[in-house]
Amino acid sequence: MSSTFQDAPPADGGAACPAGPHMMDPDLLADPFGGYGRLREQGPVLRGRFVDGTPVWFVTRYDDVRAVLRDPRFVNTPSHVPGAQGADPREGMMELLKVPEHLRIYLLGSILDSDPPDHPRLRRLVTRAFTARRILDLRPAIEQIADRLLAELPHRAQDGTVDLLEHYAYPLSITVICRLVGIPEVDLERWREWGGDLVSMRPERLQHSFPVMIDYCHRLIEQRRAALRDDLLSELIRAQDDDGGRLSDTEMVTMVLTLVLAGHETSTHLIGNGTAALLTHPDQLARLRENPALFPRAVHELMRWCGSVQVARLRYAVEDLDIAGTRIARGDAVQPVLVSANFDPRHYTDPDRLHLTRQPDGQAENHVGFGHGIHYCLGATLARQEGEVALARLLARYPDLALADGDPEHDRARLPGSWRLNVLRLRLEA
Repeated sequence: MSSTFQDAPPADGGAACPAGPHMMDPDLLADPFGGYGRLREQGPVLRGRFVDGTPVWFVTRYDDVRAVLRDPRFVNTPSHVPGAQGADPREGMMELLKVPEHLRIYLLGSILDSDPPDHPRLRRLVTRAFTARRILDLRPAIEQIADRLLAELPHRAQDGTVDLLEHYAYPLSITVICRLVGIPEVDLERWREWGGDLVSMRPERLQHSFPVMIDYCHRLIEQRRAALRDDLLSELIRAQDDDGGRLSDTEMVTMVLTLVLAGHETSTHLIGNGTAALLTHPDQLARLRENPALFPRAVHELMRWCGSVQVARLRYAVEDLDIAGTRIARGDAVQPVLVSANFDPRHYTDPDRLHLTRQPDGQAENHVGFGHGIHYCLGATLARQEGEVALARLLARYPDLALADGDPEHDRARLPGSWRLNVLRLRLEA
C-alpha cells in the first residue's frame, strides 16, 4: 500500500473526525475478515473513517448491507444529494492520487458511480452489448485459452514451482475480457500493466499510465467506428448511434475502462483466491473432484468466502433516515461492508466454514460478493463462468497440484477493502 495513504491526515485536520475504526487501521488491513467481523458484532452501524480519513458510517450486517444497496435514498455521487454544496468529497482521493483535473471524469463518472436517470440509461446501453448470450458463447473460447495456458505452465516453472497468478489467472482473465470488448491481443500486456498501476493507488505510477490509457481508448473508438466488428465496443458504438448520441465518447471510454480493468481484476483474484482456498481445504477439494457438477455452486461459495472485493462503493444519504436504529443525516457517507455481511452468523450457519454446497442449487445467490441492487456487478455472469472454467480445467489438468508454500497469505497485498495475493506459487506435480 502506498505510504501516501498511510500518512494521510484526516480531511478536516482531525478536529471533527470521529473516533473509531479507520479503513487504514493495521488490524483491518492485516485481517479484514476478523477485523470487520468484530465490528459487526459491536453493532450493525458504526462511525469510523474512510481511506482518506473522512467520516463514514460502516454498515456491517447482511440484511442491512442489502437494504442499503437497494435503497433509492442512497446515491453514489455526493453532488446528487439535495442541497449539496462545496467540492465533491471524492476529489480528496483524486488529489491524493494526483490525477489531473481534466481526467478525473473518467474515474468519477463511471457507471459504478452514476445514479438515476444516468445509471439506467448507461446500464441499458451496456447490457445491450454485454448480453448473457454473448457471454455464454464465449465459453468455448475461455476453455481454449485456459487449456493453452495450462499446457504452458510446466515451461514457466522455476525450481519446480509456478506462479498461478502470473502465468494463468491474469493472462486468462485479461485475454477473455479484451477479446469480449474488442481490444487487440497485441495490447494485452499494456492493459495488464495499466490495471496494475490503477490498483496500486500509487500516484507515481498513475501519473504516467492513466493519460496514456485514456488516449488509447479514444483512438481505439475512432478506429472501430470506421470498421465495426462483432465485439462489445462495436455494439456500444451502434447503441450510441441508435440512442441519438446520448452516450458520449467520454462515457464510452469510461465504460471500456470499467469493464476491462474492473472485470479482469475481479476474475483474476477469484481464480487465485479460490485455488488457494481449495488447496487448503482438502475435504472440499475432494468433493469437487468427485462431483464436477458442483463447480457453479462452488464458485458462489468461493465468492462469499474469499472474494477479492470486500467493500461496496460509498453511498450518500439523500435525506435523514435510520439504518438499524442509527440516525443517518442527509449527506452522510455510508460504507457497506461486504466481507462482514458475507460472514454474518445471523444469515449463515457456521459462516467461517468453507462449504461448497452452501449455495442452494438453482436458486438466486445468497451472498453479496457481486453486490446487490441497481449496481449489481455487470460482469458477474462472466466472472462466474471464468471461475468455473479456470478452476475445473486447472484441477483436471494437474491432479497433484499443491501449494509450494504452506501458507500463501504471507505474500498478500495490504489494500483497504480488498483481498488479493501478490503471488500464488504452486507445484504442478507431487
